[in-house]
Amino acid sequence: MTTTELPEKLHEIVEDFRAVPDPERLELLLEFSEELPALPERYAGHQDQMEQVIECQTPLFLAVELENAAPDAGPTTESIVRLFVSAPPEAPTSRGFASVLSQSLNGLPAAEVLAVPEDLSTRLGLQKALTPLRLRGMSAMLGRIKRNIADQLAG
Repeated sequence: MTTTELPEKLHEIVEDFRAVPDPERLELLLEFSEELPALPERYAGHQDQMEQVIECQTPLFLAVELENAAPDAGPTTESIVRLFVSAPPEAPTSRGFASVLSQSLNGLPAAEVLAVPEDLSTRLGLQKALTPLRLRGMSAMLGRIKRNIADQLAG
């Protein structure tokens, strides 16, 4: 899959990362960390209602909701993904990647999120800026989001 096959907002973010030299990509990721949306009241202070991404070195929690066009209908691949992530400010790289995912995937149909390639951190060009352990945590975050969606679609 090329970047043109990515969802539009994710494609734009990948292009932004590719447009800066390697040393500046970490700075760009840190800028994203400052833009992580705040949790809605129902999750703020209630991480017990969220799933911990244990593969991340820092305590990172997420919740994935599928919003249906018809309230009585069950989730479908056309259901809209609502993504909520909690990452501490003292973990800016994890928080930055969480922000990239939140900004680019929130509001998309489930089918589009499920089609996002697993090698997203590589596409962002972060392999020189981050350790393999951090990159695995980032991949795990995307994997958990996709698994959550698949589980909800399966019922």
